[in-house]
Amino acid sequence: MILSDKRILEEIDKQTIKIVPYNRDCLGSNSYDVHLGNWIANYIDIELDAKKHNKINTFEIPDSGVLLFPHIFYLGATLEYTETHAHVPFLEGKSSTGRLGIDIHATAGKGDVGFCGHWTLEISVKQPVRVYKGMPIGQLIYFPVEGEIETSYNQKKNAKYSGQPEKPVESMMWKNSF
Repeated sequence: MILSDKRILEEIDKQTIKIVPYNRDCLGSNSYDVHLGNWIANYIDIELDAKKHNKINTFEIPDSGVLLFPHIFYLGATLEYTETHAHVPFLEGKSSTGRLGIDIHATAGKGDVGFCGHWTLEISVKQPVRVYKGMPIGQLIYFPVEGEIETSYNQKKNAKYSGQPEKPVESMMWKNSF
């Protein structure tokens, strides 16, 4: 079951869902539109290593936008800071984004109960496309949780992405033991 617009508003009132900045016009019948923030990043090295800390180059998107190219993996971040304390948030691309050939996540569309921060976007494009800060980029949908949560994401000691800033965050895979 997905929360409806009325239920999302009720949860915002109860402060189990927080969206900053919040704009009522961005609330759909069962989702909330999020926007591309001010920053884009890409990895410095062409070859990435899952056991190493792969560094990124972060740059501010100019008012004229930035042209993204296929075969280059980009990280972005949502303009919106969100908190979700009683539901599972999912981030999906908007149909208008998809119709421009923009994918906003490779595998990480699901958040956890207790996620607090800006969403890092895993951006790839099918053909060159110019993107702009503040453009609608995706939508959040919320699923109720069945059962009691033992430990929220923001309470986990090993939560690598809790409190994500307004700039994109690189993979923290290297912090895992394997």
